[in-house]
Order: sequence, then C-alpha cells, then structure tokens
Amino acid sequence: MPYTELNLELSEEHELLKEEVHKFAMEVLRPASLELDKLSPSEVVKKGSLYWECMARMYQNNYHTVLISDAYGGLGLDPLGVHIFWEELAYGSVGFAVSLGCSCFSSFYATMLCEDYLIDNFVTPFVNCKDASIMSCWGITEPQHGSDNLMTGTEFFRDPAHAHQVKAKRKGGKWVINGQKSAWISNGPVASDVALFVNMDASCGFSGGGICLLNLDQPGVSRGKPLDKLGQRELPQGELFFDGAECSEEAMIVDPESYESMTELTLGHANATMGAYFTGLAQAAFDLSMDYSRERVQGGKLLSEHQLVQRKLFDMFVKVETARAFSRSAMVFNMNTTPPKVQYSIGAKVFCTEAAFQVASDSVQLFGGYGVSKDFPIEKLFRDARAGLIEDGSNDSLSLAAGLMILREA
Repeated sequence: MPYTELNLELSEEHELLKEEVHKFAMEVLRPASLELDKLSPSEVVKKGSLYWECMARMYQNNYHTVLISDAYGGLGLDPLGVHIFWEELAYGSVGFAVSLGCSCFSSFYATMLCEDYLIDNFVTPFVNCKDASIMSCWGITEPQHGSDNLMTGTEFFRDPAHAHQVKAKRKGGKWVINGQKSAWISNGPVASDVALFVNMDASCGFSGGGICLLNLDQPGVSRGKPLDKLGQRELPQGELFFDGAECSEEAMIVDPESYESMTELTLGHANATMGAYFTGLAQAAFDLSMDYSRERVQGGKLLSEHQLVQRKLFDMFVKVETARAFSRSAMVFNMNTTPPKVQYSIGAKVFCTEAAFQVASDSVQLFGGYGVSKDFPIEKLFRDARAGLIEDGSNDSLSLAAGLMILREA
C-alpha cells in the first residue's frame, strides 16, 4: 500500500480502516484466491472449502455489514470509508470483494425501506450471521437479457416487446415466481436469498418490473451448475430457476411505479462500487510491476533503469491515480445524493475497469514470459480485470446509456 494519499482530510478512522482491510486482504484473501483459481467451480462452492472459510472470516470481522448503518448493527461507514474498504479488499481479491458486495443486496434494500418485516427478516439475521450461511445475490441478468436490463430512460426500456423472462403473478396473498436467471448471477450457487428483478406488467416492457426479496431455500427454486469462467474464479456464479416459488406481499418491495427509479438507484450504487473494486485491482497490478522492475535485470541493468519501463510505469501510475480520484468522487457524491447522478457512477465503472485492464495488461508485458505464467499473481489479475469490462453491465452498453443521461441533462 505504498501510494501517496492525496486526500489531506482523511480521518484517523479512515487510515486505520485502510490498514486493517489491506492487511486482511493480503494475508487471507490473496493467497486463498490463488488457490481457489486452480479448482473447479464445483470444488470452490463445496461446503467446507477455502471459499467458505474466507467468507466466514469476513463475516466474523463484520465486513458483510459494510453497507449497513450502525443503527442496525452494521459498520456504519461514511461513503469515503466504503470506497476505501472496497479498494483494499479488491486489492487482495476482486472476486471475493464482488461476492461480499452481493451478499448484502437484500439487507441493503431492506434498510432503505425501514419496514419492520424487512428488518426482522432480512437485516437482523444477516447482521448477526457469523458463518456466511445468510448471503444474498443480485438476480437481474437473464439468458436473453443482460445489459439491456439497465437501459433506463430509453424507448427500448418501455417497449412491450421486451421484458424480463422471470415473471411474478399475484395469487391469493402471495406472489408466484416463474422463469430463469442466467449463469452470471454472482453468488447464485451459494446464496440463501436473492434481490430478484421480475416482470409484473409485460405491457410496460422492462419498466413494468418489480423487485422482491426471495428465500432461495424453498420448493420451486433450483440452481444450475457453477459457471466455469476465465477470471474471478473465487466468485461463484450460476443460474437460478423458479417454478412456482413464492414471495410474500411484504417482500415485494418495488412495483412498476417505482421500478425504473429504483433500477437507476441500484445501478448508481453498483457501478460506483465497481469503480472502487477495480481501482484496487489496478493498484495491485501497478505495485507488482513496481516491485518486479526493481528486482529483474535485463540488458545488464534493472528493468526500472530502462527509460521505456519508466515511461510505462508512469502511464500506469496516472491511470491508477485518476481511477481513484474519479471513483471516490462519484461514490461520495452519489451516496449523498437522491436521486443519484447515475452517469457519474457509470463513468467511474467504465473508466476504472478499463484502466485496471490496461494496467494489468501493461504489467503482464513488463513481466515478459513470467507474466503469462502461473508463477506470479499478475496473470490472474489480468484475467480478473478482463471480466470487469462485462460484469455489472458491459462497458459498451453502459456508455450508451450514460450518453443519453448526459444529453437529457444538457
């Protein structure tokens, strides 16, 4: 963690948080992520695996309550503290950071609404959990719908020809859920509940959606096999299937009237968090390059003594620092602003994931042959960074959505 902190107003609590989370990430999550990277997806999610051990240790540290206020027993961090937390956790493992971030989806929604039923069923049990047995996931992406789920404010989003594949129909005093979510659901294979995005009124297209908090340990819910993928292999992802699953009236927290605005709020938070994750990864890749350049001798001198390497390191440095400044500003602003300026969160996600990928790619090049081997963690960081250009909305689609938002405000 050698970078210079440019925020001169950082509190002592922020500094202590940064040191504690960084130490945990490097001593626990980085080595665990490298071991889990070698396993099959089924081995990763198997009860008793290193994945579960690490998740339980984060729960024991109360890290899972990072987005919960101290009024409900959470860490109660301010927005800057939240960003610092995610930066340092993802420095050790972006996959574990994403898994932990998704674990609190249902509880985070519940605290926004503050209703007794939701607090009693989705916040208090989660906060008190110390073994990671209570874990959420974000159930939005579907086999036929990925980033287009997020295109709020467009004619497409309100077109009746396009709607969620997962449907919710009221039956008696409950909602009955049918349909499928795709293999990209983070925590899908391991979660106990889901913040599920469903269609309630197909005549309104995607805007006729709703959000419910649904128990996954019930009849009518099944899961596909864990996804075998390029990077972030310590992050379990997989399909969810619903065949007559039930949700109570109290747990249907968003209806079509507020669905579009809640989707924008969710996107504003999720994309800002992605910016924090990948700032941490970019810093990790840069630090590996700095260390290696001071050790490796080529052409009769250290790599760090070659001007071309010095220039490459400078370019990487600028990308990391710009990512940190932009993503921190976006998160602090949008966590203090309702409704959020979603274009800034999208901008942070797109910029930071691309910066992380470029820095990791340059780092692989600097390492040479070792960069594409398993001997150094940079090879894994490169694969992890590549996934970031797609997850939580592909950068291409998000950029178009943000462009429209910018034009609407101009």
